[in-house]
Amino acid sequence: MNKIIVVIILSWFVSFNQVNAQAKNILGYDVPVITPFASTITGVASSKISLNGSWGFDIKEQSQKGKNIQVPGEWEMQDYTVNEGQTAVYSKRLDIPADWKGKQIKIRFDGVSSHALVKVNGKKLGEHEGSFVPFEVDLTSALNYKNDVLEVEVQALTVSDRLACTSQYACHTVGGLLRKVTLFAVAPVHIISPTINTVFDGEYKNASLVIGSSILNNSLVLANAQLEFTLFDANGKIVAKKSSALEKGIDINGTNDVETTLVIKTPKHWNPEHPYLYKLQTDLLVNGILQQTNEQRVGFRQIIIKGNQVFVNGKPIKLHGVNRHSVHPLTGRSISPELDRKDAELFRAANCNYIRTSHYPPSEEFLNAADELGLFVESEASLTWIQHHASPIWKLWNYTDEKLLPFMVRANMDNILAGRNHPSIIIWSLGNESRWSPLWEKVNAVVKQMDKSRPTSFHDQCWGGFNNAGSKADIANYHYPGIDGPKATDTMSRPTLFGEYSHLTTYNRRELLSDPGVRSAYNAPLVQFYDSIYHHKGNLGGAIWSGIDDTFHMPDGRIVGYGPWGPLDAWRRPKPEYFGVKKAYSPVRVTNVNWSTLHKGYVELTVENRYDFTSLKEVSIEVKINGVSKSVSSDIPARGKGILRIPAVKNAKELYISFTDPRGFMADEEKYENTTIVEEQDKKVAVSFSENEAAITVKQGDVNYLINKITGIITSVTKNNQTVLTQGPVFCMVPMNDEDGGKPNVAGETYQNNIYPVKNYPLYTLFAKELTATQTDQGIRVSMKTTYTNAKGKQSYLFTTDGKLVTEYEVECGDYDVSPYQYGLLMQLPKQFEQLRWKRKGEFTTYPENDIARNEGTAMLNAKHVNGVEEPGVIPNGDWKDDANDLGSNDFRSTKRYIKSAVLQDKMGNSIKVLSDGTQASRSWLQDERIQWLIADYSNTGSEPFYGSPHTDGRIKTKNKTLKGKLILIIK
Repeated sequence: MNKIIVVIILSWFVSFNQVNAQAKNILGYDVPVITPFASTITGVASSKISLNGSWGFDIKEQSQKGKNIQVPGEWEMQDYTVNEGQTAVYSKRLDIPADWKGKQIKIRFDGVSSHALVKVNGKKLGEHEGSFVPFEVDLTSALNYKNDVLEVEVQALTVSDRLACTSQYACHTVGGLLRKVTLFAVAPVHIISPTINTVFDGEYKNASLVIGSSILNNSLVLANAQLEFTLFDANGKIVAKKSSALEKGIDINGTNDVETTLVIKTPKHWNPEHPYLYKLQTDLLVNGILQQTNEQRVGFRQIIIKGNQVFVNGKPIKLHGVNRHSVHPLTGRSISPELDRKDAELFRAANCNYIRTSHYPPSEEFLNAADELGLFVESEASLTWIQHHASPIWKLWNYTDEKLLPFMVRANMDNILAGRNHPSIIIWSLGNESRWSPLWEKVNAVVKQMDKSRPTSFHDQCWGGFNNAGSKADIANYHYPGIDGPKATDTMSRPTLFGEYSHLTTYNRRELLSDPGVRSAYNAPLVQFYDSIYHHKGNLGGAIWSGIDDTFHMPDGRIVGYGPWGPLDAWRRPKPEYFGVKKAYSPVRVTNVNWSTLHKGYVELTVENRYDFTSLKEVSIEVKINGVSKSVSSDIPARGKGILRIPAVKNAKELYISFTDPRGFMADEEKYENTTIVEEQDKKVAVSFSENEAAITVKQGDVNYLINKITGIITSVTKNNQTVLTQGPVFCMVPMNDEDGGKPNVAGETYQNNIYPVKNYPLYTLFAKELTATQTDQGIRVSMKTTYTNAKGKQSYLFTTDGKLVTEYEVECGDYDVSPYQYGLLMQLPKQFEQLRWKRKGEFTTYPENDIARNEGTAMLNAKHVNGVEEPGVIPNGDWKDDANDLGSNDFRSTKRYIKSAVLQDKMGNSIKVLSDGTQASRSWLQDERIQWLIADYSNTGSEPFYGSPHTDGRIKTKNKTLKGKLILIIK
């Protein structure tokens, strides 16, 4: 293996030097050249051509030729197999415009996985190792300007893929031209590798825009060149204009560096809450004649570290966001520009201000969206799990081997070159979940030399014994802390980022298929966790793991990946956690509602402004009192607290308030009620009972109950001779279940087609004894002692004169030691009871209408047989809540926590209604041709093994515990 690495490194350096003959050198490493596209070139109609579309595709080692493939795209997602060691050959005929003759003609690949060799007309012109980053090749010397043929030879699973775990992570070979390909022309004397940096004065009022450029002379004569810079505001008004000094006698094939500073009075700042962008126009004049014009968007943004905090434009920041993979089920790691932008829009709408680009650099399109919409970005180099147990290659390779260093350096250089002029990028991540070593120290030094304007991060563990080797990046990191983690950051000398925290429930795959309500239970602990992050200044913030489901629908019908670990599914539909993220990250928090001030003519709200840069006077606040709209305002400053008084009449019963972000989306909304719920009064009914040796029959109005004397279980309930209940209520305990489907894996990549829900049944009742039936003033009471296979207890039924059935139980577990997910009373109903209605006192006062956790709603069973976790290759056409399996729709079969009432009803209008006090949960599903209905007295957040506190809070063991509960229902 070491010999292989040496060969690859030697070839890489040879090609690198060929392509970048004028490259600068940092600490012994040549810096690749990136040439900006010209917006106009004198004498040229259009300076660039997209090469996206259909390309020829062959595999060198296979005889069949003449295939086609779409670019950009992965070959495996297009049903091609290229094995390790084989070479895919992409080909395309080039039609060079006539007005490009005499220009330098280059090609830029925005991302090729993982090794590319570029040829024109059979001549090798350059190669590149590494995925998800742009590189360019000068084609000029090989062009005939007629019948030119471009070939790109691509291999996957090369050394950069291993260092990044690119294919391992995606559970399939990620190979091909993943991102756009652009053919472009520049003048023979042209600009390369521009840089833009902002330096504010001490008051962050005025700023210097420091512009670095290099002028490359590829003409045949010495050149005199000059740059003219013009800065425009967002309205197209000229803000500043300046020319550089004249660069005289630039050598043939030589490069001159130019640095120019524009001093700008009171520029508008760029921050994610006010993403103001200027346009910088750069005109290149050679011998006094305009050759080309370049354009670059500019945001005035400066980052500094003071102590253990990060400041942007003089303000301390708190990062709250998610990790993001580039993923789509049908196209894999190659996604469209429209989807890049949609992701940015969706996460911004969820109140995220930060995206960590796990675990490779983002596309140009995503960064453009982040610049425009307002998102901080931590751009991560394509390196992951170096000397980590998740990557088995380190059982063979030595993570301190100097032969690896050029690849690690190049991955970081390419990352910087791709993104350094985007104001949204505020952190360079050197790599993911790797062990610090002298190699990383050298990488960090190169990055700091290459870009002094941004801090570096390194994703290891900055405390404890696991993966903590004393990293020296500017920002400390910790993944998956518990609730005490934020407090610990205040003791750190560096700002501490939770690069991954609050992992969504993922690996308890069978439990999730059984009860999607586990996802809703994630949200309240997330709010608690982020509150702690917010209040500890040493905690820079965190990125939830993860942002989008990582699922790949392979053309052969397999579904692979890490699976559903995002608040967005892979089709970009919001899941229940999406709203939890929005609430946790809300920039405006109403912490108290005081109705007692109504006699003074207003309701008093205590409000916390969690924006970093925005006063509430910039936020549109809309209020409805008893349905009447009002507009109010507040001047609570960023990071401040205050009182908001809402004018209201004395009989105000309902208050709705919404906060609209200055960027145009609703940041949060709340709904409060000043009412007392009056319980509905049921009609009196006659109650009687009879019995024989086998059963007790209770008649309650037009409802008949049959109780088995051996087990004490109600085995039949009829209303007007129609069956409404076939069994129960009977005690049921649902064990926690973290089964992942059983697929062999090294790092949890167990998602697959053939994972199925879990069946759940009542605790098996052996017999009941001391069973008695008595008449009381309240109605008929049936009591018994119960013996189960693993426990014992007692249970009673009260059939009341106002039509209720009240069931109470106690179960003594003794040595029966289980970790329950839920326990309570389970009923079985005929399959026709397919409509569920509920009212609940939710964790939040408002929910989206399509959220399975909404406080009030109706859900239909709509069970559907799916042969596995989801339908391979099928694009869903409805809301996530309406997806279904054999147990029913996500909406129907998901646990509804904190219910006040729940109803199951058939098409004939027969119904069973459960009354509760907001402490119980309702869960219904189809199993064994019966509707199962569990009213749980205990529910936790589920069995996700990645969970820590506070998501694990409330878990219990049953040994030596007595479990109690009560169920009230009415049959109508």
